[in-house]
Amino acid sequence: MEQHGRFFRVGKCVGAVKSKIFRGNSGNICIIKGTIVIEHGSRKYGPGKSVSVQIYSSTEVGPDTGKGKLSKKAYLKEGKSSKQDDVRTTTYQVKFVVESGFGVPGALVVRNQHRHEFFLQHATLQASENQIIHFDCRSWVYPIKKTKSNRIFFSNSCFLPSQTPRGLVELRREELVSLRGNGTGERKKWDRIYEYDYYNDLGNPDKGLEYIRPVLGGSDLHPYPRRLRTGRPPNETDPSTESRPELFNFDVYVPPDERFSPKKLAEFKRNAIQATLHFLVPEAKKLFQESNGSHFESFDEILDLFSSNRNQVLEGEVANKMKKLVTDGLFKEITNASKLDSINFPLPQIIAANDTAWLEDEEFGHQMLAGTNPARIRGLETFPPEGSSIERSDIEHNLDGLTLRRAMRQWRLYILDHHDYLIPFLERICLEEGARTYASRTLFFLRNDATLKPVAIELSLSNVASKVFVPASEGTDRALWQLAKAHVAANDSVYHQLINHWLHTHMVVEPFIIATRRQLSVMHPIHRLLDPHFKDTMHINALARSILINAGGILENTLFSGSCSMELSSELYKEWRFDEQALPFDLLNRRMALEDTQSFSEVFVLFQDYPYGLDGLDIWVAIKEWVQDFCDIFYKDDDSVRSDVEIQAWWSEIRNVGHGDKRYETWWYDMTTRSELKQALTTLIWIASGLHASVNFGQYAYAGYPPNRPFLCRKFIPDEGTEEFAEFLSDPDKYYLQMLPGRIEMTLGIALLEVLSRHISDEEYLGQRPSSKWIDNKEAQEKFEKFNETLKEVEKKILERNEDPRLKNRWGKANIPYRLLYPDTSKVEFKGGITSRGIPNSISI
Repeated sequence: MEQHGRFFRVGKCVGAVKSKIFRGNSGNICIIKGTIVIEHGSRKYGPGKSVSVQIYSSTEVGPDTGKGKLSKKAYLKEGKSSKQDDVRTTTYQVKFVVESGFGVPGALVVRNQHRHEFFLQHATLQASENQIIHFDCRSWVYPIKKTKSNRIFFSNSCFLPSQTPRGLVELRREELVSLRGNGTGERKKWDRIYEYDYYNDLGNPDKGLEYIRPVLGGSDLHPYPRRLRTGRPPNETDPSTESRPELFNFDVYVPPDERFSPKKLAEFKRNAIQATLHFLVPEAKKLFQESNGSHFESFDEILDLFSSNRNQVLEGEVANKMKKLVTDGLFKEITNASKLDSINFPLPQIIAANDTAWLEDEEFGHQMLAGTNPARIRGLETFPPEGSSIERSDIEHNLDGLTLRRAMRQWRLYILDHHDYLIPFLERICLEEGARTYASRTLFFLRNDATLKPVAIELSLSNVASKVFVPASEGTDRALWQLAKAHVAANDSVYHQLINHWLHTHMVVEPFIIATRRQLSVMHPIHRLLDPHFKDTMHINALARSILINAGGILENTLFSGSCSMELSSELYKEWRFDEQALPFDLLNRRMALEDTQSFSEVFVLFQDYPYGLDGLDIWVAIKEWVQDFCDIFYKDDDSVRSDVEIQAWWSEIRNVGHGDKRYETWWYDMTTRSELKQALTTLIWIASGLHASVNFGQYAYAGYPPNRPFLCRKFIPDEGTEEFAEFLSDPDKYYLQMLPGRIEMTLGIALLEVLSRHISDEEYLGQRPSSKWIDNKEAQEKFEKFNETLKEVEKKILERNEDPRLKNRWGKANIPYRLLYPDTSKVEFKGGITSRGIPNSISI
């Protein structure tokens, strides 16, 4: 009876809409008014009347088509425009002529006969005197000469497959089929097609032996998540690999729904150009002057990188080299920008308030709990760690009066382990020019004030006895201890970049996006739920394949892992489990929390001054509650999950194709209950929002000053009695500087971190949507508002924790407040820049 009653009420609403559509002069003709907002480049003419639009009825089926009734064409003309920077926004008022009894509009059809593409922001239809139908489009619309088909957008109403209004059933099916492609041909930027492929485009074997890289994915040796297929021609040298564009361009291929908006593309490009000109170009120019060495000679010289008095004009040999790397259009933009006044870049926070705090052991420990990589440290289960050379005598004197046994029983010892996974790669890494790398184990002791102090560092090479270093307060031993910490920081930095950042967020999420587009209709409520958390991810990933993770790319040139970088990432994907990326599971797995079945979070953090753990759990609980509320609106029982054909196809494709190298793992959810669906969605949203924010937006603050977190070391720690040891003794600071990356590697890394750590001004944070009408479901809107309010309460809790003087890890010795998991939901005005706060909805940078 309840089901029949619900459909009766829907029928009454539809009837009311039918009776109130605005009528024209003829009794058989009605007018539906609409507003359409587009964006396009300021130097291009707007599409105007060369673009036609039509609407489909969702409730009334046209004769002979099996689809909803279709309105007559309306045209975009006489729009009102405004301009901001390089982007023009134009608003058009349109009138759709429909038959009487047209029903409720459910889809918008756009035909672009203009020469250029444009970005369709959103549209609204005045369906009746008191009902507005919303279309949240946010996608590029390309000329019909390119696409050979019209573009369709569905309204913000959501329906499970079995509840699709009859006028939209065939349109829903057709669109999903068209999005899946046929697996052939090279994809062009107007192709709205989602297909899977291996990472076979990282190398460039036609360019030479040094550019050969293995294909990642599809093998037991090199498993990996799948990427979006681009279909470029194969390399001649190795047909199993895909060729690469010769020149870099921001305009890489991704489907129109995944491309940056005009505003974001312009701002992102501007940020990247400014950072490159400020940090990298002046140092590159110096290398061509014989009086300048390849390394920084003093810490003051490194500090000068952040001054505004930098010679950034692109000229001479540096200009010639740049011209060979980028397209003509981009080179012109860079050249023009280099002639403008240099902008000020802030000092990284690690040295802004106290420029020596990074040397302190307490700050070293603090960054393992509240820095850029706070999810690697774990509780020590056994002493000594398996295979370790660290002995009881190395640490027991430094446990604040506790015996080793008591410290272990009280769970007071922790380990930062970068050892076993690195050992097989060390010989290859150290053969590459400039890299001198150890595998490391670092033990920490949890003090009574909940700060961590390092008590031993073990550094290992292949087939060589390990070295163990312990803290010292002065003299040669103190200087050697600082060198050992630098090597650990390099290990941690590379793991952070390749694994906790790149693999565990960017890469593992891409298959979820592809499967969502291919198997869940835009009308599906779960598509509507997830869509904000996928914004811009595939575009940023495509740019990364183009310039960051490729052979000879930025990461290979700045990380000690060099040409092994992506193989190392693949090796650690073997350990990846989606279910373990749920924050409570992760905390339990790392012995940072205990199970608490009475709590909604299901865990209890062992010590309350673990900023990432405490703030992260608050975010996790808020997301979990929101997901539960949302799913309960559309799924009334487990049967409704099992019978949802789109959800079942979506989950099957993620497991068997997107993460196909993991398809036989037993930890995958069966996806037969509401509980499993909610857990999977909560985990996915956490990865895309909170987890990514925690590992991304603090990079410039901590690693923007490379002596604190170098990406590589160029010297081993010298052995006593050698010439290098004598060199070290004569000037420990000089030796430390020579151990750090060279000018180009260091400034290239800083420029990268500056861009990655910067929020774009149109960022949408967790708990925010571009419009309150993002979904045409009142109950869902109310639950989302509740989510928004919950996050504002989380903001208050985080500020309170940061004001508590007992919680020393909230600030550390460098006086940096922990705000990486501060949602910034309450902030609705301009929010761009390096803020070290705010959780964007998606992996958008």
